[in-house]
Parts: sequence; C-alpha cells; structure tokens
Amino acid sequence: AEARQNLTAAVEEHSQAMVQASRTLAAESGVSFGGIDFSVAPYPEQARSVGTAMEQLGVPAVGLPGSLAAAALITSSLDRAKFARIGFSGLMLPLMEDSTLAARAAQGVLSVTDLMLYSAVCGVGLDTLPLPGDITPQQLYGILLDLATLSKRLDKPLTARLMPIPGKRAGDQTDFDFEYFVNSRVLALPSDPVGGLLAGDETLEFGL
Repeated sequence: AEARQNLTAAVEEHSQAMVQASRTLAAESGVSFGGIDFSVAPYPEQARSVGTAMEQLGVPAVGLPGSLAAAALITSSLDRAKFARIGFSGLMLPLMEDSTLAARAAQGVLSVTDLMLYSAVCGVGLDTLPLPGDITPQQLYGILLDLATLSKRLDKPLTARLMPIPGKRAGDQTDFDFEYFVNSRVLALPSDPVGGLLAGDETLEFGL
C-alpha cells in the first residue's frame, strides 16, 4: 500500500509540472490541450527498465508467478493518480525496448502467452515481439484473435506490434543495431493454427 501510494504521488507531482508547461505552450500557440499520456515505458538500459521495476517489487523473474500482480500494482498506481489524462496512461511492456524483458525472453522465462496475460492489466498489448520469420498468417491470426478478444471483453484499446524476422527461427539471437532496441531471442509459438469455428470469416462479438 505504501509503495503504491508513493508511486501515485510521484506520478501526480511530475504530471502536474507537465500539465502546467503544456497548458502554457497551448495558450502561447493557440492550440487545444487535452491532457497527457503518462504511460510508464522503458528504454534499453537497466535504470529505465520496467521489467527491473517489476522484479524489485518481489517477482523472482518476469514471466514467473507474481508478474501479473506486479504489473497490476503499477497500473493501479497510474489509475489512481489525478491529472489531465489522455491516451493509454498505462504500463507498457515492449520486449525489445526493455533490457530485463529481453533477457527473460532469451532465457525462456517470458513467453508470448505471458505477455498476452499481462495485457489484461496493462495498457498496450503485445509490443515489439521478435517472432520466427516463417510464421504463417494463420498463426498470426490466432494471436490477434486472442488480443482482440481481450480488448473487446475489457473494453480497452490494445495494440499488436509483432515482428517476424526473416531468416530467424525460434531461439535464434536477434541482431538489431538500433539504439532503442536491446537484442533478445526469437520467441517460440505453437505450430498449430486456429481452425474450425474460430477460423470462420464472420464477425465475432466478444463484448461485455
């Protein structure tokens, strides 16, 4: 409770400064200010790793039991903060942009299914996931079907930034040379595509 209160207070303090500066700029430029997106997002260094933050809450390694609770605690702290909000304003878990998430995926601890589960309490969805280059449209369909179902059932936007890497197979090391990415290993996926009823071409309604 104390940790959540401290994080919420810190978000409110920093968001207040950003809102004040934004409103000043909006008045000077004649544009409308609607709010700020205070999403917690990582950068490829440990000091700015969301995965590290989750593990400092007590999770042995992101992907192990307790990870969902850690993600929910951070998200609920953002939800409790009072500021002029817009956009996601949630917890972002882009695998290739976070040193700890990338390391846990490379170790086989963190999977696509785990990240899908965390989307239920986070703000974004599946983000920068390195996938095998030979993944089929049918396999991608199954992932997107599950993510879209979560989005509809929870009545919140979720995105999918999936990255099939040509020539790479599950378990292969990635070799990006990009300052905003940290390298990991290509994530494995079940080989069987969705079939039968769920593979139909009609619109499925999964709303509340």
